[in-house]
Formats: sequence, structure tokens, C-alpha cells
Amino acid sequence: MFWNYEVLTRIDEADDLKIAPYHPDMNTTGKPTWIWEVKVGNRLFVRAYSGTRSKWYQAALSQQAGKILAIGQEFDVLFAKPSDPELESKIDQAYQKKYSGSSYVSAMTGTRARAATIEILPS
Repeated sequence: MFWNYEVLTRIDEADDLKIAPYHPDMNTTGKPTWIWEVKVGNRLFVRAYSGTRSKWYQAALSQQAGKILAIGQEFDVLFAKPSDPELESKIDQAYQKKYSGSSYVSAMTGTRARAATIEILPS
């Protein structure tokens, strides 16, 4: 299950992604949360700035599904926790490159946010 390359590129360039994991009822989502995203290859990743205590992160792990809003569209998605240390380094590099002008980059590539990495997959 991979993203259409053109759609993923548009999402990455727009940088307007909002994430909304499902509630436990699996019918409704929480309020969409704007979040930084990065593209690594043909894959889409997000991290919780406040780490694993983040409400959206906990909901994404628990429900493993939800919606994202990006490029003026709503997408049904699945959430997965990556477990490849080499991939984590590539995600770090993507954050550093994309958001190089921001003072938040060091936090987004630090231990706290790194522990709260989620891959977003089209459902």
C-alpha cells in the first residue's frame, strides 16, 4: 500500500497536513491537528512534537486509522509505527532539509519526537 507519487509530492509541497485519528468508536475523528510531515521515498511520515504523550499520537497508535486533510482533500488513512533505525535517520534528514529554517527542527529530530514517529498509509 503506497501513495500515488504525484499526490504524495503535492501533499509534501503544500505542507498543510492535518491529522485526525479515529475515536474508539471508529466512526468519528478528533479535531484535525496541523502537523509537520515529511516524505521519504514514496512514504509519508509525521512526528509528535510533544512525544509519545501527544493525544493524536496515542489515538493513531491505538486506532491505527483515521483521516488526513491535505491539498484541499480528505484522505482515509492507516497509521503504522516504523521500527527501522535506518529509516528513522532518513526521516531525521528529511525534517532537517525541509524545515531547515525553523528553530523547531532540533526538537523534531530529537529523542522525544523521534519516539513518536508515525507512517501514514493510504487505506
